[in-house]
Amino acid sequence: MNLRVQGISTDEVIKFREGGFDASGQLAQQYVSNWLGGPCRHCLGLIAEGEMKLVLSYRPFESPQPYAETGPIFLHRDSCERYDGEKLPDWFSLLDPAVVRGYSDDHWIRYDTGNVVPGSEITSACQSILSDRSVAYVHIRSKFNCFQCRVDRVAAADE
Repeated sequence: MNLRVQGISTDEVIKFREGGFDASGQLAQQYVSNWLGGPCRHCLGLIAEGEMKLVLSYRPFESPQPYAETGPIFLHRDSCERYDGEKLPDWFSLLDPAVVRGYSDDHWIRYDTGNVVPGSEITSACQSILSDRSVAYVHIRSKFNCFQCRVDRVAAADE
């Protein structure tokens, strides 16, 4: 199964960089990254030591509802290109463990899909969850429940 992995939308990132409020109604906080490893949720690259980053509360859903979890994320303060690819960046293997969950079309968690897996098994876990056609997409989160990215199935050419 082919996957589509995406960072959060450029429009959302621009809003945060220009002073828009986060999911908690606060402005993003700016910090100098003091370690390599904080992933930007837009480009899905690691924020290097010494680079400026934004830290904010993020809800990866358009509107509040019971399953619209909110948590902290990092973003590059300066411009970066949104990640939109067919595989997870290599550093995802460092998410050990990672939380993977499927969601239905109405954005509710599918409890039967939730799993905690080693970083090396994230791709296969996403493929397994998305093999159920009633699952619309998967979210990947860190062990601290920080949103990492959304994963969708790519429809086969003959569907």
